[in-house]
This record gives sequence, C-alpha cells and structure tokens, in this order.
Amino acid sequence: MSEQRIEVQRTIPVPANVIFSLLCDPDGHVQIDASGMLMRSEGAPVTQVGDTFLVHMDREALNDVPLGQYTVSIRITAFVKDREIAWTIEHPLIDPPMGYVYGYVLEPVESGTLVTTFYDWSNVPEVHRTRINFPVIPEASLRATLGILARTVIRTNTK
Repeated sequence: MSEQRIEVQRTIPVPANVIFSLLCDPDGHVQIDASGMLMRSEGAPVTQVGDTFLVHMDREALNDVPLGQYTVSIRITAFVKDREIAWTIEHPLIDPPMGYVYGYVLEPVESGTLVTTFYDWSNVPEVHRTRINFPVIPEASLRATLGILARTVIRTNTK
C-alpha cells in the first residue's frame, strides 16, 4: 500500500469465476457497495477493457461534497477473466477526468479465492485534490464491501 492507494484482502470460500461474474455485472456493483452512494446501474455486463456502464450515485451518503444525485460512466481499465477487473469514473462535466481507479484482483487459493480490492488515487490531477479530500472512500468501506461481496456470492453459490 502507498499513501495514495488502499488495498484490503479477504478469502472468500467460492471459486473466482463466481466472484468475477458478479464484478462484471453493473448491478453487482450496486449490490455490494458499502459506501451507500451507488443507487442503481444501467448497462450490460462488461467483457473487456474499454466497456462502460452507468451508475446513478447519491453523494449524500458521504456528506462530503454537495453533489446530491448524479450519474457517472464506469470505464473498465483492466480485465483479465476470473483474475482482475478495474475501472475509472468518467463524467462529461469533469475535465480533466478524476483519475482514480477501483478494482479487484482474484487469486485462487485452497479454501476459495483470495480477493484483493483496491482504491488508487495517485493519478488524480491537482485541480481535484484541492476540492476533494482523498481518499473519498475509506479503508473501512472497502473492507465492508468485501464482507458484502462474500455474503452475496456465498448465498448465490449455495442455492
């Protein structure tokens, strides 16, 4: 970890492909979000770098910047089937782009899958650093998201 990147890990007792499938589904992101900002999504499951989908957000959950409700486009920046997925957030009114990246790395282990989630704001332009306190999402929210992810995929995998 660095001063501009947070990583947390958790072993989840299901195969990587089950977890990856949820992470490729725009609705999956809304289901597991612990920040409370993701309200709903629009779009098809992603299959490659460059794919996009929309997420309707509500910044009131963080109560840090008076943005209220807004919509962002999620652009996939890394995609290795059943192993890694990462994305950045785009909005037509934000220039330059925010530059932060969220993602997951999945590593099969004997007891299931070691899931690492990360939030990296090292490429955020200075103009945004003066307006917003980073990290926007604290480590506790990433850790809670992994807990919700585990609960969600365990339920799905045992039905």
